[in-house]
Amino acid sequence: MTIEPLSRPAATARAPHWEWRYLDLMRRIWTQGDERVDRTGIGTRSLFGETIRFDLSGGAMPLLTTKRVYWKTATRELLWFLTGDTNIRALCAQGVEIWTDWPLDRYRRETGDDIARADFSRRIVEDEAFAEQWGDLGPVYGKQWVDWPTYESAGEEGLFRRGPGVNQVTQVLQSLKTNPGSRRHIIEGWNVAELDAMALPPCHKTYQFHVANGRLSCALYQRSCDLGLGFAFNMWSLALLTRVMAHQCDLEPGEAVWMGGDVHLYLNHAALVEEQLSREPAGEAHMRFGRRPASIFDYRIEDFEVSGYAPQTHIAAPVAV
Repeated sequence: MTIEPLSRPAATARAPHWEWRYLDLMRRIWTQGDERVDRTGIGTRSLFGETIRFDLSGGAMPLLTTKRVYWKTATRELLWFLTGDTNIRALCAQGVEIWTDWPLDRYRRETGDDIARADFSRRIVEDEAFAEQWGDLGPVYGKQWVDWPTYESAGEEGLFRRGPGVNQVTQVLQSLKTNPGSRRHIIEGWNVAELDAMALPPCHKTYQFHVANGRLSCALYQRSCDLGLGFAFNMWSLALLTRVMAHQCDLEPGEAVWMGGDVHLYLNHAALVEEQLSREPAGEAHMRFGRRPASIFDYRIEDFEVSGYAPQTHIAAPVAV
């Protein structure tokens, strides 16, 4: 299907609200991006090597206002990552369905049962054995963050056994506290040896933290970004992870720096693109902590309080699996 380029003037991208940078990127991808067939078969328009920066000072948070972003869902996902869990059961139990499509697709392919998504999710929650068989995503994000696998000699030639996992989050927190000037404050999700075992290789793959003048910033390198659907969650999660790391280290939040490799829009998102580019951003969201837990692994959804967020209506679009 051929989709006509949008004609909204790019000059509005110079307005001060941070979200204009996002909208300008959306417009450039849609009108100038390289059109290609992608893994999903749907097709995308894509640009390579894009950056968006956001200043987290004063509790500001990068929530899009031109459509509603369900920040509690994104927060529950980040808290789930920090547990190291890789089964969707805990997410489904909280009504978070953003990872359900991948196990559901596998279940349908392997069993031939065209079960409805809601019924699949309900069974994942209610049936532990079913969840164990069909709900696991493989060693995705959280597994790499808090339990990166190591191997050690088993004492026999050529044999190795699993060693203690590496908790990268704990290591970086300790490094930030004891050696803030280090250039090695990195959390990495791209474990080459385990990519084939993952339902989806990590898109937001590398986080690097930086301390300057008592402020903690974080740069995220994201190899692949669905700008229409995924970016809003990715940007929020980057900012939230930076904030909780700073909270635990007695540092002020600095900048959230998002860097996208292949940044794309799906060709079946034409309605989303046209609707979102017809809107103007307004207002700013802020977040405060309700308490400071003893550990970064002890935050709960109730610990995050968002104010000033008055978005426009949600824009629905299909997820490409």
